[in-house]
Amino acid sequence: MASRFNPFKADGHWQKIWEEQAVFKAPPATDPRPKSYILEMFPYPSGRIHMGHVRNYTMGDVLARYKAMTGHAVLHPMGWDSFGMPAENAAMEKKVHPGAWTRQNIEAMKKQLKRLGLAIDWSRELSTCEPDYYGHEQALFLDFYKAGLVYRKESEVNWDPVDMTVLANEQVIDGRGWRSGALVERKKLNQWFL
Repeated sequence: MASRFNPFKADGHWQKIWEEQAVFKAPPATDPRPKSYILEMFPYPSGRIHMGHVRNYTMGDVLARYKAMTGHAVLHPMGWDSFGMPAENAAMEKKVHPGAWTRQNIEAMKKQLKRLGLAIDWSRELSTCEPDYYGHEQALFLDFYKAGLVYRKESEVNWDPVDMTVLANEQVIDGRGWRSGALVERKKLNQWFL
């Protein structure tokens, strides 16, 4: 009698082969096939993958595999939205350094995402809290500033008094901050605009 299929064993086996053979590594830019760049939003490194992440990255995975199977040279990287007040506030709450807390969460989430077997080129991974990323962002900002494309003005924002940060309209649910649950205040702040 045949043994029962063990997905944990099979997944681990094939994922190891895919990694060893760099199956999902983007080909060089000189590859003559049509190019396809697949990029989902970068997750915030909270340390835990949830079903929203699984849905989002599965859609990108399906598209990346489809493009590869239809003859495209695919670049499907991963990055982490790891810079800013939410990470700092969470680290302060846990009484740990934000850099260490963020990098530990990235490693935990990377492991979780890798178990899903997604067609991601992990050699292209980046994190917005690392100087080799935000240095380019700062240089680009200065270029825009010198070209007159950046200016400052006062404007109203959604302010979360608990997280002490500005929230996008989508992060305000029934007048409360999506993460803290605090009543959101309308506040005027001097800000940069592009």
